[in-house]
Amino acid sequence: MQIPRIFFSVFLIQISLQHNSQTMNTIDQHNFSGQKALIRVDFNVPLDKEYKITDDTRIRAAIPTIQKILKDGGSVILMSHLGRPKEGPAEKYSLKHLVPHLTEVLKTEVKFADDCIGESAKSMAASLQPGEILLLENLRFYKEEEKGNEEFAQKLSALGTFYVNDAFGTAHRAHASTAVIAKFFPQKKCFGYVMAGELENADKVMNHPAKPFTAIMGGAKVSDKILIIEQLLNKVDNLLIGGGMAFTFVKAMGGKIGSSLCEEDKLDLALQILEKAKAKGVNIVLPSDAVLGDKFDANAQVGHSEINNIPEGWMGLDIGVKSAKLFSDVIENSKTILWNGPAGVFEFDKFSSGTKAVAESIVRATEKGAFSLIGGGDSAAAINKFHLGEKVSYVSTGGGALLEYIEGKVLPGVAAITSKDVA
Repeated sequence: MQIPRIFFSVFLIQISLQHNSQTMNTIDQHNFSGQKALIRVDFNVPLDKEYKITDDTRIRAAIPTIQKILKDGGSVILMSHLGRPKEGPAEKYSLKHLVPHLTEVLKTEVKFADDCIGESAKSMAASLQPGEILLLENLRFYKEEEKGNEEFAQKLSALGTFYVNDAFGTAHRAHASTAVIAKFFPQKKCFGYVMAGELENADKVMNHPAKPFTAIMGGAKVSDKILIIEQLLNKVDNLLIGGGMAFTFVKAMGGKIGSSLCEEDKLDLALQILEKAKAKGVNIVLPSDAVLGDKFDANAQVGHSEINNIPEGWMGLDIGVKSAKLFSDVIENSKTILWNGPAGVFEFDKFSSGTKAVAESIVRATEKGAFSLIGGGDSAAAINKFHLGEKVSYVSTGGGALLEYIEGKVLPGVAAITSKDVA
């Protein structure tokens, strides 16, 4: 199994964070000897029908944090969610399925409590010795987790003596284990390496970018990305727009898009974005051609046309060869790159060439010294599909959290660590 770039770069982050200890409260500022560290990790990993992990990126990303605490002479209590159970405990969402793999990658026995706040959790946590690891059952088996229930958070907090948040993927949620629990550890709470690394890299892109700064936005809808686009217009030199959202811009400019995806109620908004970009001197690049399908299907018939002249009955499912070259030329002349959203329906091989071309051009720019941040979600899935995760600067583990951070929103999971509130 390929180990993603985040796993390698986290060791560099450990070094750099030691130099930033005045501005960020990380585990490097603490000694965990004799402590029972309650770590909120993001082990929401995909499982197949046999409950085997198909992508352990998030697990491997958390290893350095766990190892630091064990090396100090502490013990570790891991808590996470898995999936979206709606009616309490369910076999397919049990974290017990992760235990064999965790034991293998950590090279030590991982104990498992079949509840997260019940008697088994309390007794196993109480008897945990330095160097030992305990994994709690799925937090979301209790509705109180997502509701941010304080009593539930307090019961979790009683299991450990120190709280570490290393779950960036859920940092934008005000859940019991990500935001509320921290108040019970006023002097003993900090970020793990994953959280700190995510924040450091996002800050580097948004607040200290080397120029030219290029953002590549894709995905289905303009409405999903409007807040981030408005923020980026104040930061970037180039904004490349691909994916389904490009067709809303094309139609707004008078183009014919066939049966391509389009937000009819956002046409005026698309024109406003183009006007704002022009006023701010931002170079917006839209695709010039498209790869077409006669239906949204992996086995669709394939066609090609200029993006503003798509025949009826056809839909654009990828950027074309000319567009890929246009995008690549801009990307490869950039010093800072943020990528969020694929250029096409990369899950279908017939319509993956544009996204792959974008990924490869980001790699080439990185090789020439650019800093490249891959913004989680589908972009991370794409870069890993093409086995290029090790060749970019950083692959984020948190799609929604990263977007909200870039939008300028306060993330509850971050605020909980920086807050000085006393329980």
